[in-house]
Amino acid sequence: MKFQSLIAAASIAAVGFATLSFAAEISGAGASFPYPVYAKWAEAYRKDAGVSLNYQSIGSGGGIKQIKARTVTFGASDAPLKGEELEKDGLIQFPMVMGGIVPVLNLEGVQPGQLVLDGPTLAKIFLGDIKTWDDAAIKALNAGVTLPSTAIAVVRRSDGSGTTFNFTDYLSKVSPDWKSKVGSATAVEWPVGLGAKGNEGVAANVAQTKGSIGYVEYAYAKQNKLTHAKMKNKDGKVVGPETKTFQAAAANADWSSVPGFGVILTDEPGADSWPITAATFILMHKKPQDPASAAEALKFFNWAYARGATLADDLDYIPMPEKVVGLVKKEWVQVVDANGKPVMPSASN
Repeated sequence: MKFQSLIAAASIAAVGFATLSFAAEISGAGASFPYPVYAKWAEAYRKDAGVSLNYQSIGSGGGIKQIKARTVTFGASDAPLKGEELEKDGLIQFPMVMGGIVPVLNLEGVQPGQLVLDGPTLAKIFLGDIKTWDDAAIKALNAGVTLPSTAIAVVRRSDGSGTTFNFTDYLSKVSPDWKSKVGSATAVEWPVGLGAKGNEGVAANVAQTKGSIGYVEYAYAKQNKLTHAKMKNKDGKVVGPETKTFQAAAANADWSSVPGFGVILTDEPGADSWPITAATFILMHKKPQDPASAAEALKFFNWAYARGATLADDLDYIPMPEKVVGLVKKEWVQVVDANGKPVMPSASN
């Protein structure tokens, strides 16, 4: 599948998933990180239940704004909101699926997974301190790989992005310079680089720009046939982006320890852990303006937890553990109608 196909799919998401067989409409907006799996789930759910999903891949920042403005049934963000913000805005938050963020590059003669990077070197590239591909720091990690003197063209997000939040959170953990000069947020003051909107935009720009490097959710790298780098993790082991390394990073997460299950999975220990792993979250109002739509959305999420694992795995996303799903479903009783009754009193497979 060429990168144009995924980009075009994202732009017509609202059209492709907009016609509902029922009066209630499931509308959502936000993170581009989970868009590929949400699209797959929506297609299967439409066939299974006759209900469609209108999901706009506009970035986590946009999703947070839209759910707070009550213009959608649910928002989606890879940057979890803190407990006080959830409480202030009357929201619940729960993780839907996990995946990995990967450095992708366009460098002639370098094959997927052939180039190795570590956190400090990646930070120096995005700080603009490392300017060419044959820099000594990159060479030291890649003995035997022929690296050209090509200038590095950094591609980064221009919109408010949960992918950016997790990527910069990782860089802040591994690079004191990055932490002090740039920091971590859904939108930062980038020292260098060409801005692009969404994972879709970063993927397109990297594919079109020789000598470039960017960061995307792994499904975008895989579907668009982009060259990805391997990473040296916290334990000093070189790992590739794949199901087992994403699972290893999430293995010891204590999801109930943070309000709204807002666990950050970057730079986790473990020999097999992918260092830039992340969860993506759903945001809903506890007292929605349209309880019927909220109920339909929860039915969709219930279906995705129960039957969407294979589709998620096909795209190298990681389904949430059953124990976490059980905790999430207990939180759904907080979503109530005007009479204070849960819109979905119980959830089952």
